[in-house]
Amino acid sequence: MKRLFMKLKDNWIARNLLLAAAFIIVLIISASILLRVVTKHGKTVTAPDFTNLTVAEAQELAHSSHVSVKVVDSVFVRRLSGGVVYRQLPKAGSKVKEGRSIFLTINSVVPRKVVMPNLYGYSVTEARSELQNRGLNMGYLNYVRDIATNTVLEQMVDGVEVKAGDLVVSGSTVDLTVAVASEDNRTEVPSVIGLKYVSAVDALHDKFLNVGTVRFDPDIRTYADSVNAVVYKQEATGQSRSLGSRIAISLTLDTSKLPAK
Repeated sequence: MKRLFMKLKDNWIARNLLLAAAFIIVLIISASILLRVVTKHGKTVTAPDFTNLTVAEAQELAHSSHVSVKVVDSVFVRRLSGGVVYRQLPKAGSKVKEGRSIFLTINSVVPRKVVMPNLYGYSVTEARSELQNRGLNMGYLNYVRDIATNTVLEQMVDGVEVKAGDLVVSGSTVDLTVAVASEDNRTEVPSVIGLKYVSAVDALHDKFLNVGTVRFDPDIRTYADSVNAVVYKQEATGQSRSLGSRIAISLTLDTSKLPAK
């Protein structure tokens, strides 16, 4: 070992190469540590539920949950208080990086109209994304036999067909008629226990299902109560059902009724 150091001392080229290699290693380690600190690499938090909160309340909750919020859109829901959060992205319960921005859609004080998009030929997933981008909601999925499986055949609001370009009130619910092949018409029912109503609808739509009968506990007396209530019972969890099937759920404000995990 002593001879090696003596050779390195005498050989300035080898010595400089060794010093350069050591410098690069230190630089890489320092950059990795700095990157972890700046980007908070590996640190995740659970996105809280901002539904039915005012923007000020959402900002306060976001601060305590180590995320931030940004209002990016508004809709108009008649029975919901003006100025409160109607929807968020990412969804409540999602794992996100610490400091991540959660995008909020709030309920407008006055109704506004938006242009109805052309959803014909879209998949259900594409149609929902397009509707949400326009401040609209996907409603009932009516599946009919057709060779163009999983594509939208008809778009309706309040039972009336709405054409692309028509003006509709922001926040309207758009029902879709969707094609399905006879050999590809089954899906598994997801668990929506613990989710609020809007999130439960989204989770069922993810699996091409509909909300069926909704039962409310006696403690739910107002529309605001129904928005804050969570699902504590549902049917057919984990079972196979036909696309478009209705899944009954029960809502409560009493979280002690939630089944133990």
